[in-house]
Amino acid sequence: MHSVADPPPWPGIGLPNVSRQSHSGTVESKPDHAANWAETLAEFLRQDPRVGAVRFEPETRKVEVATIGEVDLTQLQAKLGEAIVAIEEQLKREGRLKAPRGFTVRQSAGRTQVAWETCETAEKLWLWREVEWPEIDSAVEEHVSEWRELSVLAAICGVCGIAGFVATEWAPQLPWLGRGLYLVGLIAGGWDAAKDSWENLKSLRLDIHFLMIAVALGAMAIGAWGEAVLLLFLFSSAGAMEEFALDRTHREVSALLKTAPKQAVRLDAEGREQSVAVADLRVGDWVRVRPGEAFAADGEVVKGRSASDESTLTGEAVPVEKDKGDPVFSGTINLWGAVDFVVTKLPSESTLQKIIRLIQTAQKLRAPSERFTDKFGPGYTYAVIGGCALMFLVWWLGFDLPAFANTETTRSAFYRAMTLMVVASPCALVLSIPSAILAAIAWGARHGVLFRGGAAIEKLAAIRAVALDKTGTLTTGELAVTGCESFPAGQEDRVMELAYALEMKSQHPIARAIIRHAKTHNVRELDVAEFESLTGKGLRGQLDGATVLLGRRELLETGPLADWAAKLPPAPPELSEVWVLGRDVVGRVLLRDQIRAESQGVLAELKAAGIRTVMLTGDRRHTAEAVAKELGVDEVQAGLSPEDKVAAIQAIRESGRRVAMVGDGVNDAPCLAAADVSVAMGARGSDAALEQAEIILMHDRIENFLSALRLSRRSVRVIRQNLTISLGVVVVMVIATTVGAVPLAVGVAAHEGSTLVVCLNSLRLLFGRNR
Repeated sequence: MHSVADPPPWPGIGLPNVSRQSHSGTVESKPDHAANWAETLAEFLRQDPRVGAVRFEPETRKVEVATIGEVDLTQLQAKLGEAIVAIEEQLKREGRLKAPRGFTVRQSAGRTQVAWETCETAEKLWLWREVEWPEIDSAVEEHVSEWRELSVLAAICGVCGIAGFVATEWAPQLPWLGRGLYLVGLIAGGWDAAKDSWENLKSLRLDIHFLMIAVALGAMAIGAWGEAVLLLFLFSSAGAMEEFALDRTHREVSALLKTAPKQAVRLDAEGREQSVAVADLRVGDWVRVRPGEAFAADGEVVKGRSASDESTLTGEAVPVEKDKGDPVFSGTINLWGAVDFVVTKLPSESTLQKIIRLIQTAQKLRAPSERFTDKFGPGYTYAVIGGCALMFLVWWLGFDLPAFANTETTRSAFYRAMTLMVVASPCALVLSIPSAILAAIAWGARHGVLFRGGAAIEKLAAIRAVALDKTGTLTTGELAVTGCESFPAGQEDRVMELAYALEMKSQHPIARAIIRHAKTHNVRELDVAEFESLTGKGLRGQLDGATVLLGRRELLETGPLADWAAKLPPAPPELSEVWVLGRDVVGRVLLRDQIRAESQGVLAELKAAGIRTVMLTGDRRHTAEAVAKELGVDEVQAGLSPEDKVAAIQAIRESGRRVAMVGDGVNDAPCLAAADVSVAMGARGSDAALEQAEIILMHDRIENFLSALRLSRRSVRVIRQNLTISLGVVVVMVIATTVGAVPLAVGVAAHEGSTLVVCLNSLRLLFGRNR
């Protein structure tokens, strides 16, 4: 396997690591540190020396590979598909293109190419082949059957091993029977490892599977058939356990995929129904959904009334009422009423598909510690092989132990070397981090917390400060009526009736708050005629022959009541106001952005954990300080523009604190990108915020940030435990094998036992309580 610094197997290797202008006019970027997506593709290229480059166009979903000679396109496409699923989302978030050492990255007209560093002459020998863009669910189904297949093979290996042992002990006169049963067990137990080893050997790479096959063959060579079967039984069982753990982590994504409808009922211009594939829907199409059916795309209700089950998106089991103008989301279930809705997003860009891509991207992106073990693993494998070969010579030539033949009192140098190879193999170490990361991602997906990969999990555990937007994060983002005043007092009910009558046909936030309040308090409905919107000022209508106005204070200050209006008291700084003028009545409705009921408890728990909380908001200082005082925020910065928020985040980082930013709107996107960890509120948050966020809180509730924080800290603890277990067993068993004669069976049990313990420990993240 080529390391990052290794020259590629192409003509023109060893070119200087500088940027140059290519003949196509695109700039080739060659910095030392790779972006995640570029490193993913570079790793794909390292796996097969017959592939020189890969290029793709995300917009047209076109992907091509450059090859020399014959290649297995089916196998090539399967490997490339795993990388494409991850980079499809990563590319949207990378601002500056970077290339790993030894590779070039080119971008031009929406096309991106990653290739080995080589000369233009070598590039002319490339044969470009177009392969199919992978479907997003291909990675899910693969794991469903693989762990079952591995379990069957492990079971066959175990049964044949027991049968071979019984035959050897009870029928020694038939040695062929025992060895025949052992041989069947060896084939079953080593089948998967042998396939992986063969593929790696074709690419001149060695891994843990090769070590296990080598040890099993060595044990057979010295007559230790029973130990060879035991080794492969435990190794295949551990592999099945690992795949089972992966299957459980993928099951949450599979459940989301199954909720995605395949067909939809589209309405034509005359209202006739037509059954079409969901992929054929376009923005602006009218779609009909009957009770019990799933919404085929994101849209807005235009006819009918119902409720939807949105638990697949938010985890909340409470039905959400749907009426004309309300949004609906792909994959959610229409519960009781027939509804027509207009498609507002293409099915491929729906909330459901976006969530699925986020989860699958997260499963592909590696944590920093995981990337370290990936780089450490291959070198360690070669070190184990070299060390075992050296110790064989030391035991044989230095301590005069028999080379291959075991005696009743002495184990041979070869037997000891095989045992050392088993106990030093890094199976448990390699699984320590990815098993925990994948389990954490799966728990989060089940409970409405989406991580964009293991890096987000590890970074969140290290934060010492949290910056929070006010509107939509600490507050609900929805206004609520807190009071109604008339001048002079005594006509408050009349003021509310007029406000309700004028706002009944509007949909802006103030109108929604007044309508909701009026319906809750059974305010009388009045019929306003000649309704008219005054751009930038308010609303006007006619009631009983008199003009009625609703709008900002400027309506009073610029009219005949200007002198009198100047004496009216201003609204409290934390409240908004809307004024109503009618025949013989003047008054105002006071509104306030509602504080989330859970915000105070969340901030208190963060403070108890030693995490500093900072509110960043564009609102007036009086309003922000009133909210901060009620919630107990440590620091308030108000009146900020998006640029000011970025500067505030950078100042927190420069003070030595790692900071997470929690926001939900377009204006939060820049500071989300500037923070160490970016967190977006809700599946209904702005696209800009979701694109920048590394963590998405699907419940649209601030308390889920605590769940994400607890999960990240639990994950880091489990990773440390796994590393301690795996490294501890290796160190102890290597020392014991070096200074004493450890039976191969004991070494096998210790090695595979630590692997099983690591997998089970990681599964605690998936099934245990998050506290």
